[in-house]
Amino acid sequence: MRLVILGGGESGVGTAILAKKKGYDVFVSDFGKISDKYKKDLTNNDIQWEEEQHTEDLILNADQVMKSPGIPDKVSIVKKLVAKNIPVISEIEFASKFTTAVLIGITGSNGKTTTTMLTYHLLKQGGLNVGLGGNIGKSFAWQVANENYDYYVLELSSFQLDGCYNFNPHIAIITNISPDHLDRYDYKYENYVESKFRITQNQTATDYFIYDADDETINNWLNINKKAKIKAQLVPFSITKSIENGAYLNKNIMEININEEEFLMETTQIALEGKHNFKNAMAATSVANILRIRKQTIRESLSNFQGVEHRLEKVLKIHNVQYINDSKATNVNATFFALDSMTSPTIWILGGVDKGNDYSELMALVNEKVKAIICLGLDNKKIIDAFGNIVDMMVEVDNMHDAVNTAKHIAEKGDAVLLSPACASFDLFQNYEDRGNQFKEQVRNL
Repeated sequence: MRLVILGGGESGVGTAILAKKKGYDVFVSDFGKISDKYKKDLTNNDIQWEEEQHTEDLILNADQVMKSPGIPDKVSIVKKLVAKNIPVISEIEFASKFTTAVLIGITGSNGKTTTTMLTYHLLKQGGLNVGLGGNIGKSFAWQVANENYDYYVLELSSFQLDGCYNFNPHIAIITNISPDHLDRYDYKYENYVESKFRITQNQTATDYFIYDADDETINNWLNINKKAKIKAQLVPFSITKSIENGAYLNKNIMEININEEEFLMETTQIALEGKHNFKNAMAATSVANILRIRKQTIRESLSNFQGVEHRLEKVLKIHNVQYINDSKATNVNATFFALDSMTSPTIWILGGVDKGNDYSELMALVNEKVKAIICLGLDNKKIIDAFGNIVDMMVEVDNMHDAVNTAKHIAEKGDAVLLSPACASFDLFQNYEDRGNQFKEQVRNL
């Protein structure tokens, strides 16, 4: 069985190592450069590879291809594979068939990293032998090859789910759905929504599907497709209405009722702040309840959770101005949560690679909370057109040093400086982590 892997990064190399261990004939091809670390891993495992090219003769003879999530379907080599009816799958699809562990899959436009990290934290503190993978940390495939976990908490992007056909998590979560990555979905929102719901396509009546019952897109999809497509037990969560079998907010009490088991906790005791984080906590706690983690352990874990880097991360307070790193906000919906949580006049740093953004839903929040905007991107026209008449001051910069120093000059005591870009980072930075780290470094240098 010949497996060709497109992409020599974390997921590609992890898959190659697992496939080699399982007796596959493996070949890794990367159109860009492969890092020295991964080259060493491939060579040590006696795996053939190439970089800066795709040699068609060595790829189009595959029985199966694992495509890294960053590679779009429209690139030429992928189109040729599809034309030859060679199955193109994701790392998650490939690795899941080689483990008997209980899988918890988490997706959503926003909140999935926080929910994944919090779920992992709850299960680990609860004494389960649990791994963390997907979009986070060590590749899932590498862990299946080298570790022996009983549970996996997997953060899953729509790109990873697109390559899943038989993947079946015991517990699936959709945190929310809002327009994102539409450039990869022919600018059709319904295609992106369908992609997210692939997480539950193979679930059975013994599985669980946890979802945001306040989310209009999710509700619309469920109303149309529920009877036909979802076989799992539904576990909704809400902060606006009471839920019989699921989780909801009753004034300042988080109430969870699943399988006739009740869990109560005051929101003031939860380490994460903000309405959106209460939803993340409800989703994660629902998993912990399904897996029978002790209630006292859940309470302790929710109160001592540290949060996620680059997500509303308080960096420093300088001259009574709070600097906040929300670089992980790569779409409008994520930035909506950030602006909604601001309680002081805000200097807002945003911009980058626009993914088909509609800024209209931010207008009321910007009007109410933002005193100045700093555009950090190579093309800021859309942002200027959207907010130029709403804020008193708008400045364009093309590097993080200028962004932070401009913010410092504008800010007054009691203000906040918020990096929440609502855009991808690839015009000026390697990724959102690089953008967030540069922000923190410049703040520390003030």
